[in-house]
Amino acid sequence: MKREESLKLLADEGRVWDMVIIGGGATGLGCAVDAVLRGYSVALFEQDDFAKGTSSRSTKLVHGGVRYLQHGDVALVFEALRERGRMKANAPHLVKDQAFVISNYRWRDNFLYFCGLAFYDLLSLGFGYGRSRFISAAKTARCLPVSVKRGLKGGIVYHDGQFDDSRMAVNLAQTCAEHGGCLLNHAPVEEIMHDEKGRVCGVRMTDSETGRRYRVRARSVVNAAGVFVDRVMAMDQPGHAPLVRPSQGVHLVLDKRFLQSDYAIMVPKTSDGRVLFAVPWHDKVVVGTTDILRETPEEEPRPLEEEIDFILGTAALYMDPAPTRADILSMFAGQRPLAAPSREGKSTKELSRGHKIIVSDHSLITITGGKWTSYRKMAEDTVDKAGVLGLLPLRKCMTRRFPIHGYREHPDLTNHLYVYGSDMPAIAELMRQGYDTKLVEGLDYTEAEVVWAVREEMARTVEDVLARRVRILFVDARRAVQAAPRVAQLLAAELGYDEVWERAQVEQFTRLAEHYYPSV
Repeated sequence: MKREESLKLLADEGRVWDMVIIGGGATGLGCAVDAVLRGYSVALFEQDDFAKGTSSRSTKLVHGGVRYLQHGDVALVFEALRERGRMKANAPHLVKDQAFVISNYRWRDNFLYFCGLAFYDLLSLGFGYGRSRFISAAKTARCLPVSVKRGLKGGIVYHDGQFDDSRMAVNLAQTCAEHGGCLLNHAPVEEIMHDEKGRVCGVRMTDSETGRRYRVRARSVVNAAGVFVDRVMAMDQPGHAPLVRPSQGVHLVLDKRFLQSDYAIMVPKTSDGRVLFAVPWHDKVVVGTTDILRETPEEEPRPLEEEIDFILGTAALYMDPAPTRADILSMFAGQRPLAAPSREGKSTKELSRGHKIIVSDHSLITITGGKWTSYRKMAEDTVDKAGVLGLLPLRKCMTRRFPIHGYREHPDLTNHLYVYGSDMPAIAELMRQGYDTKLVEGLDYTEAEVVWAVREEMARTVEDVLARRVRILFVDARRAVQAAPRVAQLLAAELGYDEVWERAQVEQFTRLAEHYYPSV
C-alpha cells in the first residue's frame, strides 16, 4: 500500500469512481473493502490518518455486548456475536479469544450472571469462543490474583474476543489497496460536488502534504466520518439538524502487575450502572471505559479529571493493590458517534449502539453508530444501500468469509510481531538488513517496524508510527517521547525530509504525548 500509487490513480480527474468514501476509520475502511471486493472502483479519503479517531481508541474488544443484553437489546447482541465470530475467522492474526472473570460478592449475583451469560452463549451458537462457567471463590482468586478477597463469593468465567484496533484498520486498508482500491490519508474532503440536478456527484479533496486539490467524480458518495458525520452532511445540505452526539470513553493503561493474569476483569455494574473492563493487551492492562456525553466532537479528545478518578476509584474495588495516578503509563480518550438524544438529560446508556444509514435528498449516504465488532455488517448494509438506491448495480457481498491482509492462523503470541501476521517474515528480513535496534529501552519494538510502516503502511508522521503502527503511545506515553527522535530520523531518511522537519515532528509529537499521561 503506497501513497504515490494512490495519487497516480487520482491524477485522471475525468475518471468517474463507483464509490467515494469519506473517513478512514473502521466503518469507512470496511465499506472500502466490501465495495472493492464486489468489483466496484473505490476511492477513500481520510482527513488525518487511518483510525486516527475512535477506531484506535477502543477497549480492544471484539464482543457481542454483555451490557446490551442487560438492557434487553437481544437483536443487537445476536448480530454482534455473529460478527465477532466472522472477525476472528477473517483475521486470526489479530483477533484472539479472551477469557473474562466476573468476581461476585453476593451469592445471588453468581446465579444471575451465570444465567445471563449462558443465554449469551446460546445466542452465539456456532460463532462462540468458549462456554461460560461458575467458579468458586478460591478458583476466582487463583484466576485473578489481584482480586479483592474479602467477601468474595465466587465468579463467572465467560469468553469474548480481543484485538489490536488500529492494526486491524491498517490491514483493512491494505486489503482494499491490494484489490484495486485507492486510499489516501492526510487528505481532507472540503466540498461535496453536485450535478445539475442537485445530486451528489463527487468530492473536492486536498492532499495535505503537497497542497494540491483534486476533483474526484463518483456515482455514489458515502459519509463514514464517525463523530464528524455532521460536518460532511452540512457540505451536502447546509443547516441540517445535528445527527450525532459524541459519547466520550476514557481508558487507562497500567503495568501488568495490576492484573497478573491472562484473564480479564469485567465489572458488570459500576456505581452509575455502566460496565468496566480490565483487559490484558500488549503485556499491559487496559482499564475502562467511561461513557460521558460531550457537546461537540473533538479531533484529539482529552480525558477529563472526573473520568480518570472514576476509573481509578472503580478499579480499586476489584484490584489489590489499587492503582493510583502515578501508575498510569498511558491514557487515551475516544468519542463514539451516538444518535443525538431527543430530550435533554438522556444518558448515554439509553442511546442506541446500533448503526444507522441515512440518505439525504441529494443521495449522500451517511453511515453512523455501531462499533468495531460490527464494522463488516455495517459496511455490507451501506454498500447494499447504494445498490438499492440505483446508484450502483446490485452485486453480492463477499466479505463474510474473506481473509484480510496479514491472515495467519495460530500466531505465536509470545512474539510481539504476531500482529503483522503473514508480513512477519518481511519484518524479520528488514531486521537482518540492520534495522534490528529497539526504538526504546524496555519495549520490543524495532526500527524495522518503522521502516515497514513507511514503505508498506502509508505512515507519514511520527504520530502515525508511534500511535497507530506500533502502539508505543498507547502502551507507555513517556517511552513514546523517548522513541520519537529516532523515529523522526528514520521517517526523514525514507521520505526525503531534512533535520528541520525532524525537529518539528519531535516537537509536535512531544506536545501531543503530554496529554497521554496525567500530572501526578
